[in-house]
Amino acid sequence: MLKEERQQFILNEARIHNKVLLGDLADQLKVSVDTVRRDVKELDQQQKLKKVHGGAISNGFNIYNYNEADIYSHEEKAFIAKKAVSLIPENAIVLIGGGTTNLEIARYLPANLSATFFTPSLSVAMQLMTHEKIEVLFIGGRLLKHAQIAVGPSTISFMNEIKADICFMTTHSINVDNGMSDSDWDIVQVKKAMMKSSKKIVAPVISKKLGSSQRYRTCSLNEVDVLLTELDPFSSKLDPYRRQNIEII
Repeated sequence: MLKEERQQFILNEARIHNKVLLGDLADQLKVSVDTVRRDVKELDQQQKLKKVHGGAISNGFNIYNYNEADIYSHEEKAFIAKKAVSLIPENAIVLIGGGTTNLEIARYLPANLSATFFTPSLSVAMQLMTHEKIEVLFIGGRLLKHAQIAVGPSTISFMNEIKADICFMTTHSINVDNGMSDSDWDIVQVKKAMMKSSKKIVAPVISKKLGSSQRYRTCSLNEVDVLLTELDPFSSKLDPYRRQNIEII
């Protein structure tokens, strides 16, 4: 495989899954970790992604100021967000994680919606603050700089005090056999706590992530109540998930 092809593959993986690990990329590309590291360094120098310890993240996953051009599959994520906001009852207590799809949900909240949102994500919290009738509670803890999200024991302890009506939890990967999975152990622990603290779990996922898997499992599919994608709910691509008795929207 040519270097340009390798780098395009790396860039696509980072855009789809937000974060990629050098070891995983090396296995997928069947090259050495050093080769992948050099590719990632070049892509970082070209400002096409951001190099972090052990891997890389997409530019859209590392934003303080909203920039539509940095968000991969923005049109699909915006479509999912419009579906998601219709699920939020008036005066609901909502738990929402990080990621660019959840950022879109925060952007598309109706101006007249009154609700209380808890989030460990800095970027999502900042977006939520622009809504006059939304009360925002940031769940603090040790911040992962690359993801702008709080993790660790204090974050999980805070979660234990919440009982949310609905939880919007994105994922790096999802498939029928392994359920929802992620490449970061600390983030997985936060997601597990979010699930325990919520009555209803909604997974907003772009269809490009369907059928993929990461090294750390968050949950099985039978723990998810609703799967939101940009696809028509009756699309044949969703048949394997429909057979898991998940509501598809």
